[in-house]
Amino acid sequence: MIVSIRSVMQRLRFIVIFFLATYVVVQLLGVVSAWIAPVNKYREPQGRAVKVFHPNVELELEPEQFRERLKLYYWLGE
Repeated sequence: MIVSIRSVMQRLRFIVIFFLATYVVVQLLGVVSAWIAPVNKYREPQGRAVKVFHPNVELELEPEQFRERLKLYYWLGE
């Protein structure tokens, strides 16, 4: 089997360029995702905004109301 040094160098060059391009794209996506992500998404709202979710409030549902909500959930598939 005869292996040309030129073809081996071309393949090696392709592999190196491929890995460099992959690394650059991954770093670019990391920068873009850090730029898009909010700083603190759980902070208190400002202005006239109202925070809807209150984790410390107990929700008391009667069994029939719970069944109706569960049936609606399965029916709509959400």
